[in-house]
Amino acid sequence: MRNFILGVVFTVLLMAVGGLAYLLLGFAPTNADAQPSRLESWIASGALDTSMEKRAPHLTNPVPPTDSNLIEGMKIYTMNCALCHGALDKKPSPLNSSFYPPPPQLVVDPLDDPEWHIFYAVRTGVRYTGMPAWSKALSEQDIWKVTGFLSRLDKLPPGAKEYWQKTFGVSPEAAGEHEEHHTHHEH
Repeated sequence: MRNFILGVVFTVLLMAVGGLAYLLLGFAPTNADAQPSRLESWIASGALDTSMEKRAPHLTNPVPPTDSNLIEGMKIYTMNCALCHGALDKKPSPLNSSFYPPPPQLVVDPLDDPEWHIFYAVRTGVRYTGMPAWSKALSEQDIWKVTGFLSRLDKLPPGAKEYWQKTFGVSPEAAGEHEEHHTHHEH
């Protein structure tokens, strides 16, 4: 039994030293336009979710999801987030493949995280991703407005949908249907 435990400890240490050597000897790519491996993406997203679960306060959005607040959130998103996370015309960001890891395309693939999670990510940023801490540039109320908008992208009330249609020339539903139709032709 003792030899088995020593073997497990030795194997774990060998894997840790091997991983560290891989990184410190320059074998890991450093270019921002590289595609992350599945293992790296799995580890990073797991670490992010676990860290947020541990550190982020589970707050309730104090800003009611009225049409006017959601439209304000839409405007804040358009001005501050769309360049990296995709515009409301449902087209991927031109910077999508310029970051490592690529930023989530929030309009094409809406988040399913709770509002406290989205708020924390926007307020504090996400280390090693290029996502800044918006608490230095936006008020807490504005962060909650964009959080409310992002958490309701696929279930906006009629007034917010109408604003989206008038401003961006495409309705949220029509753009989504077009995207699904387009995707089916690519496969």
